[in-house]
Amino acid sequence: MSIDFDDFVEGLQNQIFVETREAYGDVAFQRWLKPLYMGDIDNSDGYGRLTGSCGDTIQIFLKFENDKVKDASFQTDGCASSMVCGSFAAELAMDKSPDELVKITGETILKVLGNFPKEEQHCAFLAANTLQEALNDYMIKQTKGHSRIKQRMESQ
Repeated sequence: MSIDFDDFVEGLQNQIFVETREAYGDVAFQRWLKPLYMGDIDNSDGYGRLTGSCGDTIQIFLKFENDKVKDASFQTDGCASSMVCGSFAAELAMDKSPDELVKITGETILKVLGNFPKEEQHCAFLAANTLQEALNDYMIKQTKGHSRIKQRMESQ
C-alpha cells in the first residue's frame, strides 16, 4: 500500500515538473527549483519594497562598493513567479553601476526568462520596479551624504 502511494506521489511530482517546465520555460523552471539571491542584506545601501496589484510583495536589498552593486538579494511573500522574477532582478543588478541599474526593466527580466506565461509577466515588472525603488533609496542616501559633507565643510 505504501509503495503504491509513494509511486503516486512521485508520478504527481513528475507531472507537476513537466507541466511547469512547459508553461514557464527551462530558465524559469530551473530558477524555481534553485532560487538564487534569496534573503536580506543587513545594513543595505539601497532597499525597495513594493506590493503588486496581485497582492505579492517583493523586497530588494542592494549593497554597493565603488559605486557598483557588490551584493543584491530579494525576498517575496508571493508566488513562484514573483520568486523567479525577484531572483533574476537581484542577479541582473550584480556588478552594475546606478546608470546601468536604471536600464533594468520588466522587459529586461522577461527577455532573460524567455518563455513566461502572459498572466505572470506582471511579476517581472513588479521585480524591476522594486529594484528601481532600491536604487532610488541608494541615490537619496548618497545625495543626503553629500549634503552633510558640504554643510560640514561650509561651517568650518
